[in-house]
Amino acid sequence: MLLVLVLMPIVLGAAALVTPARIRPWLVPAGAVLHAALTAYVVISPPEPMLDRWLTLGPLGRVILATLSAQYLLCSFYIPAYLKLRSELPNRVFCACVCALIGTMSLVALSHHLGLMWVGIETSTLVAAPLIYFQRNPRSLEATWKYLLIGSVGIALALFGSFFLASSALHSGLASSLLFEDMVRDAAELSKPWLHSAFVILLVGYGTKIGLAPMHTWKPDVYGEAPGIVGALLAGGVTTCAFCGLMRFLQITNAAGDGDLARDLLLAFGLISIGVAAAFMIRQRDYKRMLAYSSVEHMGIIAFGLGIGGLGTYGALLHLLNNSLGKGVLFMAAGNIHRAYGSKLTADVNGAIHRVPASGALFLTGFFAIAGSPPFGLFLSELAILQAAFNSGQYWAAALFLALLATVFIGMGAVVISVVQGAPAAGTKREREPLLTILPAVCCLAIVLLLGIYLPPWLESALREAAAYVEMRP
Repeated sequence: MLLVLVLMPIVLGAAALVTPARIRPWLVPAGAVLHAALTAYVVISPPEPMLDRWLTLGPLGRVILATLSAQYLLCSFYIPAYLKLRSELPNRVFCACVCALIGTMSLVALSHHLGLMWVGIETSTLVAAPLIYFQRNPRSLEATWKYLLIGSVGIALALFGSFFLASSALHSGLASSLLFEDMVRDAAELSKPWLHSAFVILLVGYGTKIGLAPMHTWKPDVYGEAPGIVGALLAGGVTTCAFCGLMRFLQITNAAGDGDLARDLLLAFGLISIGVAAAFMIRQRDYKRMLAYSSVEHMGIIAFGLGIGGLGTYGALLHLLNNSLGKGVLFMAAGNIHRAYGSKLTADVNGAIHRVPASGALFLTGFFAIAGSPPFGLFLSELAILQAAFNSGQYWAAALFLALLATVFIGMGAVVISVVQGAPAAGTKREREPLLTILPAVCCLAIVLLLGIYLPPWLESALREAAAYVEMRP
């Protein structure tokens, strides 16, 4: 069943290459429904590990896999309506890559082997690249190459760090097993200098994939030029996979009784990322690039929570889920607005609430959700991280965290209000908004709202179990 979760979407992607154009877009939601059903089955009844334990559904994997599958399912129903509106562009490769993407991301969530997980993250990068070039113009081509080149440097550093981690076992006379369970079991005996070096390099490598500042430079161009739905999958899916990899390495350093360096680095990178996002959101004139900096901010919040540890790790995992769905709302709404106006600049876009009422309302409400306003789920996850900071006595970090969040709220709010409010240009008509371009975003928003009001006991239990798994101590 674990192998089916990986291979089924990839086979479906290959089938999309030879499927007639009128049917092809519907393969995406069909595959998403099947993947979600299989995910629910394995999460409720976890199967035995397979391939010599290379594929295992552990506590962290359950949360990551469920997050990826849920966001992909909701976003998938947007794609047939979007492709119908963009019928002038070929979509054969687009549909094939979107289908395969959830398979490669599932491989990351299920991998318990250092090398296999790296392959999953790299494959996800390569599969996502053609999606960025969907518009087929010079700017999207530039963004694609930037994504590939900077991402390749990051993934190469991650591979280099993986070698360092393997060397930490060899220098201690241990067997060169690359299974995470074996590394966690033997963590106390790993060579400390090699272990420290490995985590620093891995943080830079996977931090590039995540988009932590200052390794975030690919995000504004990629999110600005890719279709809105692709931005949603990148911000809520591919970055979640990279964080999954980083948390597995954090687990090893914690099990070695040597997690202080890792947590300090995560804390620092988290605050730097939020600060950089705040600086670039002030007077931002491109609302899609603004969403890229919002992603940098939220990656920083998750890193900050992991750096605090304890309750902060629980908050970071909850925030990972909330951010994945919240970004789906904003990117799909922004894509609808961009299509209606033909511009990403705030100077050209105003009065969206009048021209595209549903998308304008979703963009505004999605802003309050992603900014952590009550009663949305991101408020709850940010509150948990803040409480963890106060409980651990890190008052200066908590104060700086609050100040930066307030700055982001002001900067992002100014852009969103500029886009949504105001009167549209004279002579403009209200645009028709197909139901499937609106309903997926509404569903994402509804779940984020529900998670802020009521956290189901089974979900809270899964998050706490995953947090305890990452926080494992010797």
